[in-house]
Amino acid sequence: MAPVASSAGTPAVSVIMPAYNAQGHIATTLASVQAQTFTDFELLVVDDCSTDSTAEMVRAFSATDERVRLIELKRNYGTPAGPRNVGVRSAGGEWIAFIDADDIWHPRKLEVQMQTIAATGAQFCSTGMLDFKDEAGLRFTDPSKLAIETLGFLSQLVKCSIVTSSVVVRRELITRIPFNESLRYKAREDFDCWLHCHEEIGKSVKIMHPMVGYRITSGQISGSKWRMVRRHYHVLRRYRFRSGGALGIGAVVFTFSHFLLSLYYRLIKKGL
Repeated sequence: MAPVASSAGTPAVSVIMPAYNAQGHIATTLASVQAQTFTDFELLVVDDCSTDSTAEMVRAFSATDERVRLIELKRNYGTPAGPRNVGVRSAGGEWIAFIDADDIWHPRKLEVQMQTIAATGAQFCSTGMLDFKDEAGLRFTDPSKLAIETLGFLSQLVKCSIVTSSVVVRRELITRIPFNESLRYKAREDFDCWLHCHEEIGKSVKIMHPMVGYRITSGQISGSKWRMVRRHYHVLRRYRFRSGGALGIGAVVFTFSHFLLSLYYRLIKKGL
C-alpha cells in the first residue's frame, strides 16, 4: 500500500527535533533525516537557547534544504518537553515524528512507518531501536518481513517500550495531549505523554525492527538509574485517569516492573 499522502502545499509529516548545545552530533542526525526515502516532510529544529554553534549548523542545512526550518526560542525550557510542544504547534503536517538531536534514523524509517499507518489505520506508530556509542559501529539492516506488535495502556505501564525518536503520531492527538513541561517530569515527560495517548486511543502499533539508533553518551540523564526510578515513580504517582482516578499502589508495582525489564532489554539485548 502506498504511503499516506499529504494535502497540496503541506507536508505529510512534520519532524520535530528539540536541540540544546547539540553541535557535537546534530549534523549526523540532520543528515539521517535528510536521507529518508520518504521525502514528504518538513524538519523543525527547535533550539532551546543553545550557547554553542547548534543554531549556525542548522542554518547551514536550511540554506540548502528548504524542508529544514530553525525555530529559536526566547527562553530556555531546560527540558525537551517545551521545545517539542512548540514544534508541534508550529507544524504543518498531519503527522508528527520526533527525533532527538543525537539519535540516528534508518533511511527507510518514515517510509515503512507511513506504509504501516496506511495499512493499519493506526494513530500512533513506533519502532524498535539499537543502542550505539559511535555511529561508525551502527549497522542498520532492511527488514525482510515486518513484524508488527500491538501496544496498549497496560503494556506501557508494565514496561514502556516506546522510544521517542521512533514515534510517528497524528498531530491532532499530540496537540490535545502535549508533553508536561514541569522539570520534575524531565526525561519522563515522553512516558507520561504516551500513557495518556494510549489511555485515549486504546492501541498503537510498533514495528519490531530497529529503525532508530539511540546514542549512549556519558552524563546523559537517562544514565542515572536511581534518578530515573524516582522520576518514573513521580509520573505514575501523579497520573490521573480521565475518570479522575489514580494508580495507587500500582505506581510502585509498575515502577519496579519497568526498571527490572529495562535492565534485561538494555543490558542484555542492547535494544528495545
